Amino acid sequence: MTLAIGEPAPSFSATATNDTTVTLSDLKGRQVVLFFYPKASTPGCTTEGGDFRDRMRDFEEVHTVVLGVSRDGIRAQENFKAKQAFNFELISDKDESVCRLFDVIKLKKLYGKEHMGIERSTFLIDAEGKLAREWRGVKVPGHADEVLQAAQTMHAAG
Repeated sequence: MTLAIGEPAPSFSATATNDTTVTLSDLKGRQVVLFFYPKASTPGCTTEGGDFRDRMRDFEEVHTVVLGVSRDGIRAQENFKAKQAFNFELISDKDESVCRLFDVIKLKKLYGKEHMGIERSTFLIDAEGKLAREWRGVKVPGHADEVLQAAQTMHAAG
């Protein structure tokens, strides 16, 4: 599935932390940041999640919901969220259904071995449910700031 800026974001409903189910259509009227990360409780993912956590007040000021997504099970997500005091929900996508909708499952190399995994990616969805921005192959330093700036600009324009 090809994602196009300005087109409706793929619809999904998924299990998330805090005993919730996240359904994208239920979030209409608010901007949504979906950040896909490879694995809970690993250094890069912990840093990225912490960067979003530390900016949540700013995201909330521009009516933006932040959601993290990985293939980890719900227990791993709950532990990750609690240990890092994340103030947003994490989606457990064990069957990769949400990952595949956003085309983030890629062939990766680790220690010379190839495997399929999540390419660190972030998507900004506008209040009408349309894809506004995407970042693929994300490098963590400065990323949350860049996403926040895009959310603020979009909110001001909207």
